[in-house]
Amino acid sequence: MYTTEQYEGMIAETITLKGHNGEEIHTYFARPQGPGPFPAVVVIHHLPGWDEIYRDFTRKLAHHGYLAISPDLYCRDAHGTPEDVAAAIRADGGAPDDRVLGDVQAAADYVLSLPSSNGKVGVWGTCSGGRHAFLAGCKLTVFDAVVECWGGNVIMAQDQLTEKQPVSPNEYTNDLNAPILGLFGDLDQSPTKEQVDQHEAELKSAGKDYEFHRYPEAGHGFFYYHAPIYHQASAVDGWEKMFDFFSRKLN
Repeated sequence: MYTTEQYEGMIAETITLKGHNGEEIHTYFARPQGPGPFPAVVVIHHLPGWDEIYRDFTRKLAHHGYLAISPDLYCRDAHGTPEDVAAAIRADGGAPDDRVLGDVQAAADYVLSLPSSNGKVGVWGTCSGGRHAFLAGCKLTVFDAVVECWGGNVIMAQDQLTEKQPVSPNEYTNDLNAPILGLFGDLDQSPTKEQVDQHEAELKSAGKDYEFHRYPEAGHGFFYYHAPIYHQASAVDGWEKMFDFFSRKLN
């Protein structure tokens, strides 16, 4: 809880980590100043790229008391404006799932190694990052909480599978090893309402610890205040839901 008399400060900067296969990647790291201990969150960017809004999201988490770290999943592929890099990645079929998971694991390991860590780390992403966050909760064992925001292609048809994305993430539902919060807009087309229904039904059938919240007036990307798809009321409630979830699971 923020109060006006408290000291406040953070450090936010680009650092270099050894990601998947020990390859060096750029990472944006924002953390509160002070001894901690602080919980941590790995922030997975969306397919539009490692862009300015994800810097803002990372700093917002640090402002709320988290060691927040966001790796550039496209660092090996190209450099330039986030839009140009993302267009090239999209045309090439996206980042390979295994590589993304390796980078996410490395980011989590880094924040957990810090003396200011409280020993707990969550993962959060939107759009393709929401898909990757769900995959990370299923395939990795490091996370204590998962937040998936409108994860596109969590449920994939057979003809959507590729060498880079060989398995539909929902096939791993039984392997999910952390509680998950899902935030979705009912007007979204990826995922559709029907896909969210299926996703929730599979989590329920598997006996997983999940919370899904649906917003009837929101579409895809309703947190994105820089774009016409932003939906203020849904975004405000979604942020409150997310911070409450992380507070309960990571402290």
